[in-house]
Amino acid sequence: MSDTGTGTETGARPAGVAAAPPLLPAPGPEPEGLLSPGVAPGTSSGEAPRLGSFLARAAAGTAVLTVVAAVLGLVRDQAIARYFGASDASDAFLIAWTVPEMAATLLIEDGMALLLVPAFSLALTRRAAAGEAPGSDPVRDLVATTLPRLFLLLAGGAALLIAGAPWVVGVLAPGLADPRLAVDCTRLTSVTVLTFGITGYFSAALRAHRSFLPPAGVYVAYNLGIIGMTLALHAVWGVRAAAVGVAVGSVLMILTQLPVFLRLVPLARPRLPRFGRPGRRAARTAPPLGFAVLAPVVLFVVSRQSQVLVERFLASTLPAGAISHLNYAQKVAQMPMVLSLMICTVTFPVVAQAMAAGDREKARLRVERDLGLAGTVVLLGTAVVLGYAPQIIEVLFQRGAFDAADTASTAQVMRVYALGLLGHCLVGALSRPFFSSGRPTWFPAFAMGTGLLVTMGAGYALTYRFGVDGIATANAIGISTTALLLLMGLGTRVVPIRTRAVALSLGRLTGASLVAGVAGWACAPLVPDPVLSLAAGCLLVPSAFFLTGLALRSPEVVSLLALTRRRFLDGR
Repeated sequence: MSDTGTGTETGARPAGVAAAPPLLPAPGPEPEGLLSPGVAPGTSSGEAPRLGSFLARAAAGTAVLTVVAAVLGLVRDQAIARYFGASDASDAFLIAWTVPEMAATLLIEDGMALLLVPAFSLALTRRAAAGEAPGSDPVRDLVATTLPRLFLLLAGGAALLIAGAPWVVGVLAPGLADPRLAVDCTRLTSVTVLTFGITGYFSAALRAHRSFLPPAGVYVAYNLGIIGMTLALHAVWGVRAAAVGVAVGSVLMILTQLPVFLRLVPLARPRLPRFGRPGRRAARTAPPLGFAVLAPVVLFVVSRQSQVLVERFLASTLPAGAISHLNYAQKVAQMPMVLSLMICTVTFPVVAQAMAAGDREKARLRVERDLGLAGTVVLLGTAVVLGYAPQIIEVLFQRGAFDAADTASTAQVMRVYALGLLGHCLVGALSRPFFSSGRPTWFPAFAMGTGLLVTMGAGYALTYRFGVDGIATANAIGISTTALLLLMGLGTRVVPIRTRAVALSLGRLTGASLVAGVAGWACAPLVPDPVLSLAAGCLLVPSAFFLTGLALRSPEVVSLLALTRRRFLDGR
């Protein structure tokens, strides 16, 4: 096996890709795997094969749990659609759902991870450098400094939201005729500000310790809680039962990670937090995690999630059911994006530790490879959504109170949303390297704020004429603007990625996705049964995607197919 993990091992290069160096490992004698981290040429990498194998297994395990959580999320949405359809009741719940959506983005998926994974990675690096020095543990000091304060801050935030629920609903959806149901649901979901914050803290700590399965399993527990409460209590409490399920499921998220967190993360003796200067020993050993680091991350995440707020604000002025159609379309369309970002979630600690150690070349290679892999996954999913949106929605939701008209409206919106999936994926993938160094950086917030302004302007211009389709179009335009800014800014500010090569590679994948999506769109109506049509599409669209990728000489497609052939056909 090669002793380098650069992703450009010696060997026969696929014909026609010399102008765009492959972001995936080029075909070579003994590939280390798609997820092995890169190492600068001429650098020893005795641990690279082992680490690459570990990351591949972690990605596979995370993928399985992500798929399970996604399936349960669909079951959750199916239950809500079955019992409440696209109605005033479902709209009220989805307005209340804005709180856990915002909390999940800020406290689990992006904000907390972008802050704490680099902080824990730096603490682990300092611990390794300090060796066995007595009385000095940067990880312990970091937990003692941050966790108690975080708990009190989040508890206060949850209490304020519960008290101010009528005002929150009035701001989010001023067009509601009767906001009382939405207020009740918002008060129930507000507890997630506390529970999601603790969940996100545990997840960041565990990922920095390279324990990925418990964080990946939290949404399995969350959706089980919502499904259970909805099925058990919908006849008694109506849509409020789903809001109760949100609270119950969020507690289950904490319990899913608690045993492993207690085993891996050393805890200091409990003490009351002091909101002044931290203790002297903690100040010496704990990584910096103050307002200067916190503010850019929070502003970026809030701006990103505010796109949903803009959508629901505009949709509240449309006929009843518009918010529901947007929600169902978005949930299904974003599944490929969620799966693609799984790759970046697993490798984020590797990038953070490389940045902490000053190894910018390793970080560059890892980021480039992640962008290629994530782009391949999300654009293949985009093609499926474009081709088979009506069949997907009919199979998943058309039953009970959710009728054929709802299916047609949701499918149309979902196809428009699909045009922005690559942008959503790139924003999630590109934002992580910006915050990996642990130093304040305002550029992601600037890029996201610019995209949000574009979304708002396009939304106000298009909603009156095109309804929910105009809202989805504005979302795609805004997030794509942000992704373009982040891609152009990353190489000059943080990690010196080859922007032109990355853009060219993603352009070829986009071409393959459009061809495959059009092929599916044309062939889908030929099979009347939606299940059979969708099954045929799961063969047709990937085939068209990879064949077109080969014709366009996409480095990712060429390398991926070559790697598959070697491993499964040649038995290597």
